[in-house]
Amino acid sequence: MLKQRSTKRSIIASSILIHIFLIFSVSTELYAFAGKETVIVGGNHNYPPYEFIDSNGQPAGLTVDLIRAIGNVMGMDVKIRLGEWGKIRQELMNGSIDMTLGINQTEARDKLFDYSSPTAIVQHAVFARRDSPKVQSIVDLLGKRVVVNRGGIMHDYLTSLGFGKELILTYSPAESFRLLASGEYDYAVYALLPGMYIIKENKLTNLVPILNNVASFKFSFAVKDGNSELQGRLNEGLAIINKTGQYQEIYDKWIGVHQSTKVSWEKVVRYGAMTIVPLILLLAGTFVWSRTLQKKVAKRTCELAQEVAEKERALAELHLQQDKLIQADKMATLGILVSGVAHEINNPNGLILLSMPILKESQAVIDRILNEYCREHGDFMCGKLPYSKMRTKLPGMLVEIHDGAKRIKRIVDDLKDFARQNSATNMELFDLNEVTQAAARLVDSSIRKATHRFVERYDEKLPKVKGNTQRIEQVAVNLILNACQALSNKRNGIFISTCIDKDNGNVILQVRDEGVGIAPEHLSHLTDPFFTTKRDTGGTGLGLSVSVGIVKEHGGTLKFDSTPGEGTTVSLILPAA
Repeated sequence: MLKQRSTKRSIIASSILIHIFLIFSVSTELYAFAGKETVIVGGNHNYPPYEFIDSNGQPAGLTVDLIRAIGNVMGMDVKIRLGEWGKIRQELMNGSIDMTLGINQTEARDKLFDYSSPTAIVQHAVFARRDSPKVQSIVDLLGKRVVVNRGGIMHDYLTSLGFGKELILTYSPAESFRLLASGEYDYAVYALLPGMYIIKENKLTNLVPILNNVASFKFSFAVKDGNSELQGRLNEGLAIINKTGQYQEIYDKWIGVHQSTKVSWEKVVRYGAMTIVPLILLLAGTFVWSRTLQKKVAKRTCELAQEVAEKERALAELHLQQDKLIQADKMATLGILVSGVAHEINNPNGLILLSMPILKESQAVIDRILNEYCREHGDFMCGKLPYSKMRTKLPGMLVEIHDGAKRIKRIVDDLKDFARQNSATNMELFDLNEVTQAAARLVDSSIRKATHRFVERYDEKLPKVKGNTQRIEQVAVNLILNACQALSNKRNGIFISTCIDKDNGNVILQVRDEGVGIAPEHLSHLTDPFFTTKRDTGGTGLGLSVSVGIVKEHGGTLKFDSTPGEGTTVSLILPAA
């Protein structure tokens, strides 16, 4: 009996010792793990919202918060080191770090790394400037200059599709987007969410994604191929924080704010009813009351609008009459000035015209004497030229001087005619061809500054017109000056022509330019007082308004035909006498 008790005691003691040993072994193992395991984690320093360095210089992002949460539940001391992705990837391959925060899974990378369960799905997109041509698929980028991150997933992906020299490799996504924004390259291919973060952070407002979801990849923690122990711990930690709801909190913090929230129809109906029903009752209550006011308001508004329109018309008419008076006073002053200047110019010019015939006759006599002298004594200097050359040039010079003097006289006469004060009732028969030619001579300087192509074509059988010559000349001058101002360069031309409309018995002057043209919505307002599209260059909007008044006094009309970007044709139509 004692022996049996002794045996039982021995068995119990042995069992206790074995349990103590097992507990001590497990505790020692757990203590050794907790105390010695430090996991070096590498990541991309510029891949928001997944992993990046924040404004305080600290690691932040979805995968950063996830690995910290996993470290807490798995008892791992996590050391996070962010840098340029190509270098981080190389450090994982050579064992300098234990794992990466995130990597896009591909078949090629499966041979080098082992992955945890996916933490996200990363969509990739094509980015471009707002004015860049659109693309329909990734293959449309062949032959274009495409910027990608060196060593990134899209570098590998595009290379596998046959891209080569088209790819421009950079060391950071921010550099890629800055090069694209500056216009140096055509497109960039990058992850959608990180790309939008970088564009917003750098204020690259001219960049947009133009083709979404060109490729999608699972995004996971990665360890070196064969490190199944760390891979298992990562998966276990992910499962734990997923069960506790911590994973969803972290995901919503970084990714959920960028995803559209779906609202059920039940909520839409419920909240809609709560909002719309009171609103309908309120509207129904105010509808009857507002209808009684609308009629009164509409009636009074109509009366006020009529009063305002009448006042505006009266004010516009007053301004028009004032400007006409100012213009008339200017023309009267111009007439006085032109008469005085014309007198001062005509006196010396008349001496030139009188003297030139005498000089030409004298030159013939002097030539005979000088030719004889040249034969006897040889060539000599005359007016800084050898006489042998001067005697051939001198007749032409005298002719040019004579022609110039006659041109001066003709211009002065045109100015005097244009500035002469004439009553609107002073009607006489005149030739529209001559009036138009005089107007063209008056603005010859403006024409030569505006165009190298000024073409005139006049109908020689044009009948006479009855009217005030100076007033019609003023209209012609205005039309030609408007044509000059419409030209954008000297290669564009101005074309003037006259003709007769035998069916209606009218004489027509057409002024056509190859200028910028007139917008369709402006054509009906061209003759309105003070309407002008050249306000910034000093236009008053009175030229055509005054011209239309003059033409109506003569029983005629002004017609406008214009095509934006091609030019304008103005037709002055007057009844033939």
